[in-house]
Amino acid sequence: MLLAVDTSTPQIGVALYDGARVLAEHLWVSQSRHTVELAPMVEKMFQQTGLTVSDLSGLGVALGPGSFTSLRVGLSFVKGLAISRTLPLIGISTLEVIAAPVALDKRPLACLLPAGRGRLAVGWFQAEGNGWRAMGSPYISSAEEVSVSIKEPTLIAGDLTIAERSLLQNNPLIQLVSPALSTRRPGVLAELAWQRLQTGQTNPLHSLAPLYLHIGEPI
Repeated sequence: MLLAVDTSTPQIGVALYDGARVLAEHLWVSQSRHTVELAPMVEKMFQQTGLTVSDLSGLGVALGPGSFTSLRVGLSFVKGLAISRTLPLIGISTLEVIAAPVALDKRPLACLLPAGRGRLAVGWFQAEGNGWRAMGSPYISSAEEVSVSIKEPTLIAGDLTIAERSLLQNNPLIQLVSPALSTRRPGVLAELAWQRLQTGQTNPLHSLAPLYLHIGEPI
């Protein structure tokens, strides 16, 4: 059994996954109350499923990019569990969680996350084999800059406002993935982490850190 936790942005997600099914999944937008809300929701999942922490064999966590404070809440929570229960921990890029459920396509895929102050974290992916492969490193931009930069048919998925979606749609080369399919599901994070757990791709606790795109400038 694997517990997955994503606190990258105001949207929080938690899920329990047994390798074949998502047994429980909760997703909500928090009003900057990540520290207060995370643990009770995890406990609620255990109660709903009749499981306990003792049933866990691994942990998965979204590493960002995302909010400086929010990311630390999730990572601190799972690290505490990993240490107290001697559980393996797997960190996954938050942008990879967005990309994973998008149908494979010959067009490049840009995944976007809110980065505060009207900025967006941007990560590019290319279809390869049975999944999406990250191309280059993520960076900070804006919806307008992303729209202007795209010169070929491109898919875009991510957590976007109405205004950002409207702006991006002005470029006829852009096809936006629907809001529902762009939503970061903790069940997807759990599945990605489970796959790596099965092949021994775990992360040393001492070196696992959130991905911040602006060091010293919280987003």
